[in-house]
Amino acid sequence: MSDFAGQAFNGKSVIVTGGGKGVGFGISEAFLAAGADVFICGRNAPETLPSGAGKEAVFAAADVRKPEESQALIDTVIEKTGRLDVLINNAGGSPPVAAADAPYKLTESIIRLNLIAPLNFAQQAHKAMCDTAGGGSIINIASVSGERPSPGTAAYGAAKAGLINVSRSLAQEWGVDKVRVNAIIAGLIKTEAAEDHYGGKAGIELIESALPMRRMAIPEDIANACLFLAADSSAYISGAALEVYGGGEPPSFLKMAEDAAALAR
Repeated sequence: MSDFAGQAFNGKSVIVTGGGKGVGFGISEAFLAAGADVFICGRNAPETLPSGAGKEAVFAAADVRKPEESQALIDTVIEKTGRLDVLINNAGGSPPVAAADAPYKLTESIIRLNLIAPLNFAQQAHKAMCDTAGGGSIINIASVSGERPSPGTAAYGAAKAGLINVSRSLAQEWGVDKVRVNAIIAGLIKTEAAEDHYGGKAGIELIESALPMRRMAIPEDIANACLFLAADSSAYISGAALEVYGGGEPPSFLKMAEDAAALAR
């Protein structure tokens, strides 16, 4: 349970894109527990809505790649609560595909989802936050893939690198409006889809054994970082790219060197 639970976000309205599953679900529950009114969106309604502090998130069907649908969600939030305080651009992802074989339409779709859509949503949120007392906070969920090579997901890595740059650029443009923009650089995260992505339970255990903290992140780790960045106490934090990856991924050559040394003994 976060230290923010039950108090810091009372009376504030929060949008979490992709808030019906995985990391987005965890972020949504954290803000609900902290007193916020939370609105989530996705193309399909989740089987279970995020809940906390006796409230549930409000779901709206929306494809964040379509500007008219993201604007409709903002309009709904303003109509229901009169304000928009926080936008978490969490929706994203990419299937694995070799760059040499990636169809143009797939590459375009990945960049639209992971870079263009959050930039557009941020622009729309900025306009609403300028009318909100105290401004607002926009948090873009980026990835370690945007800081290192991303073989098999080149377009995704490029889009996330762009999202980090966008966050810093918007922070400078919108500081005068009291709209703060930050990014979270997330590492490997254990969600309900992790076993399919990382080679099953055995694959996860092998990966975790090589990480500095001997575990992957869980959604709560990302949620707590969002609460920190969105809080009023972080009023002078803008343009940050907060690394939430437990020390990072050790270089693979170190493990190879250790294995080679063990075989030589």
